[in-house]
Amino acid sequence: MQIQILDKLDDIPAAQWNALVADGNPFLRHEWLAALEHHGCVGEEFGWLPRHIAVYEQGELVAAMPLYEKYNNYGEFVFDHAWAEAYKQRGMRYYPKLVSAIPYSPVSGQRLLALAGREAELFPMLLSAAMQVAEALQASSFHCLFPTAAQLDWLMQQGLTIRHDCQFHWKNQGYQTFEDFLAALQPKKRKNIRQERRKVMDAGITLRQLDGNTATDADWERFAFFYQLTFENKWGVPTLNLGFFREMARALGEQVLLVMADNREGECVAGSLMFRSHTRLYGRHWGCTEYFDSLHFEACYYQGIDYCIRHGLQVFEPGAQGEHKVPRGFIPTLTRSAHWLREAAFRQAVERHALYEKGTVQDYMRTASQHLPYRPDILPPE
Repeated sequence: MQIQILDKLDDIPAAQWNALVADGNPFLRHEWLAALEHHGCVGEEFGWLPRHIAVYEQGELVAAMPLYEKYNNYGEFVFDHAWAEAYKQRGMRYYPKLVSAIPYSPVSGQRLLALAGREAELFPMLLSAAMQVAEALQASSFHCLFPTAAQLDWLMQQGLTIRHDCQFHWKNQGYQTFEDFLAALQPKKRKNIRQERRKVMDAGITLRQLDGNTATDADWERFAFFYQLTFENKWGVPTLNLGFFREMARALGEQVLLVMADNREGECVAGSLMFRSHTRLYGRHWGCTEYFDSLHFEACYYQGIDYCIRHGLQVFEPGAQGEHKVPRGFIPTLTRSAHWLREAAFRQAVERHALYEKGTVQDYMRTASQHLPYRPDILPPE
């Protein structure tokens, strides 16, 4: 076995990396992660320094971990501001830290990649390598964000602290049409969704569903403008760029879902960007130049639900947070992350915080579940 720590994903053959990716997860594919590096979306400017782990056996990649040395908590969606502040108050450094995650994307998926059937052998090697990198960098901690349930359970068994949070996901119950989905809802909720979709049509909006093959350069230029505008309006930091969108579209092709909204004059006024695996749809970005009532719901939620139904996808993850998703058919879904702190003095405090946080998340999910829109005679999807 040979273990390497790499600052460029291109040092690993794409075919070997992708062979370890389950369900065709687009964010874990070599093409996605490498495109972030090619176009400066990660690196020193934004505080995401690649430190990917690769495990080779006789020249073949058998295990890997997407890993970043971090100097901020931007783009992680698991917030540790309080931890960083506690370190500062004690006169200690919280940064750098190590994070295994998909930059700027709160999406679930593998974080430990290994040949199927050899996880018990290879997972410990990956975790041990991450800890050794943390020691070498004098990093305060290691964080594994939004792993699969099975990987999270394994990390918990290794003694990592587990944090809990909630997203809202849509589950496909074998619907054949969008009307089948509406039929599962309470009459008032069904009526509200139909009214929202009608408002968009009455405003003269035409929606186009494109993929990486059918979207033109002009489409991507327009969407990149929407993306930039959204972050500027919210005082955020836009980290993706036109070059990234173009390369990603060419590389991922039919795994891309770009929804563009045109007004009566044929001007494109809004767009949303989603990606699909073999079984899931992931909503990521949205932007517009003009407000239209309910257009956000149509472009970001209803178009995605319709796409899942037509393509037989089982789950739609539309992104982080948002109780407004509940009346539109999305249900509270537990998300978890795993954390290790090198400083033993902080571990007990973090464990207590995580336990308290778990209780508040459970209470929140119970409250949100009381407002599910599904008919009483139809059990909401689990």
